[in-house]
Amino acid sequence: MSTTALPARRAPDGFAVLLMVGLCAIWGFQQVAIKSTNAALPPLFQAGLRSTIAALLVWGWARSRGTPLFRDDGTLAAGLLAGVLFAAEFVCIFLGLTLTSASRMAVFLYTAPCFTALGLHWFVDGERMRRIQWIGIVVAFAGIALAFADGFLHGATASGSSLAAVAGDALGVLAGVAWAATTVVVRATRLAQSSASKTLFYQLTVSAVVLLVMALALGEAHVDTVTPLAVASLAYQAVVVAFVSYLVWFWLLTRYVASRLSVFSFLTPLFGVTFGVLLLGESFSLRFLMAAAVVLTGIALVNAPGKRAGA
Repeated sequence: MSTTALPARRAPDGFAVLLMVGLCAIWGFQQVAIKSTNAALPPLFQAGLRSTIAALLVWGWARSRGTPLFRDDGTLAAGLLAGVLFAAEFVCIFLGLTLTSASRMAVFLYTAPCFTALGLHWFVDGERMRRIQWIGIVVAFAGIALAFADGFLHGATASGSSLAAVAGDALGVLAGVAWAATTVVVRATRLAQSSASKTLFYQLTVSAVVLLVMALALGEAHVDTVTPLAVASLAYQAVVVAFVSYLVWFWLLTRYVASRLSVFSFLTPLFGVTFGVLLLGESFSLRFLMAAAVVLTGIALVNAPGKRAGA
């Protein structure tokens, strides 16, 4: 592997901003892609196939660049834990989308930065939260409470039952917690010194095994109907999201200040809600729109750049 020093990380320029907006749109569309395929591919089986395809692509990428994936570097235990948490995240996402709308899932899932900030504050030295971040977390959690209240009062778009809708919303929050926990494990263990390809490979391979075993155990390892939409959706999830977009994100992190890039995270649920409404015909109440605005405000505050130099 090359030992050439990476350039000093800097504030995002116009190119980085365009890439981040593109990534947020890609990630926001993911929930729509998953939900549109649930009728053809059972959720857990769909998630397992996604991870399997993406893992093979990451393996090929790492091999072409000479990046070792199987060297014993003391990251196995942390890698397995990160993989299990990654699998838990997608169990919650895929099952949650059978109960609630893609728009609502996008908002609840992307509360992850708030849980990440809390986890890093408790488990990683030098990641103490500032007052503005504490305020952001309080604001975001208030928005979550308002959104749950809307779920009870307004009912579900996917199942016709307010209780089912709230269960789907809760799975979205749990997915955000699992995502945050994965980030904390990566930052607080030897994975922090591992290559991005190896870290991603751990998450994809372990989640592929966990998800496919669960699909087999629950009788979900089958294809109901093969449609062009299902094939395109699976390819999008595996190739565009889990492979290309994650590698681009890791590349950005090596060249730009992470805290400045993270500010863009609030755009992802905005794209998710927009795509859900435009492409799936989803609707939501004014109450939920207000709750989402409160959540997004909290996320923006949590990701507000600090005075110290970011890394």
